[in-house]
Amino acid sequence: MALLTPQGVKRVFQCQKPEGREHLRRLLNWEQFDEVRDSRRSILLDTLFESINFAVGKGFPWVEVVKVVKFTEELLEETKGCSVTEAVTTLGNKLRDYQGQFNTTHLLALCDYFYFTFIHHYRLYQYVLGQDREVNLTVTHLEVCAPPQPLPLAEGKDRDLWKHEQQVAELSMAEAQKRIHMLLLKEALQLKQEHMLQKFLEVSERHSQVLNREELENLINEAIHIQIEALKDVLQCEIQATYDILDLKLQKKTLNLNAPIPFPLSITGQSGQDESLKFNKAHKEKKAKGKKK
Repeated sequence: MALLTPQGVKRVFQCQKPEGREHLRRLLNWEQFDEVRDSRRSILLDTLFESINFAVGKGFPWVEVVKVVKFTEELLEETKGCSVTEAVTTLGNKLRDYQGQFNTTHLLALCDYFYFTFIHHYRLYQYVLGQDREVNLTVTHLEVCAPPQPLPLAEGKDRDLWKHEQQVAELSMAEAQKRIHMLLLKEALQLKQEHMLQKFLEVSERHSQVLNREELENLINEAIHIQIEALKDVLQCEIQATYDILDLKLQKKTLNLNAPIPFPLSITGQSGQDESLKFNKAHKEKKAKGKKK
């Protein structure tokens, strides 16, 4: 209590509750404690903190606010294990002891405060502060994922327009993948062709002799056959990929033709309103004449 000064309690009152409680703990020269596991000390600190708020709210001078905190701490200590009758007697005796330190108005306010808080809930105070309790606590750490930060409202889009843009983007992505796949497959087929020709030439070199005209023609025909087969595979690949790409382009074109209108057209200005009224009137008259016929 030696560190509890008028300037100290003033700072406690001016801080927000978490910072104020922490500053009050240091002024009381208490060691740090676990708020969850040591609930008795936490409630006691809350009680002393609330006594400061009470005293300041009732207009006590800062010097007397320090005495109110001291009064509270002494009363809680001296009534441990007492009955309600004994607690009321202790409260009366302490008020008489502090009679010379407060004026009559403040003394009565102090009496009312402890009577309607401490005495009215005396058994609860005794249960919480008067005896040790076994704490059976399970702590679970949960990760809370906050929703993503929404975009500014000005950047918002109509839902149908957004869906349309997503579909177009998916088709464009599929088209790009088709082109990449075609290039990779074409390169693979060319490598296969080169490998087959190299293998054919290696076999021919192992049986290298003076070739007659017929053997030379057969060798050339075999090489040409390998080239034609490879070229046929490449053409089939390109034709299929081109067909798929054209189909994707057609789907994009169809989507763009049926694209939703982002916002309804607004009529601004008196002239625009007059034109709209004239159009609606002419349309109604034309519809009426059609019914008469």
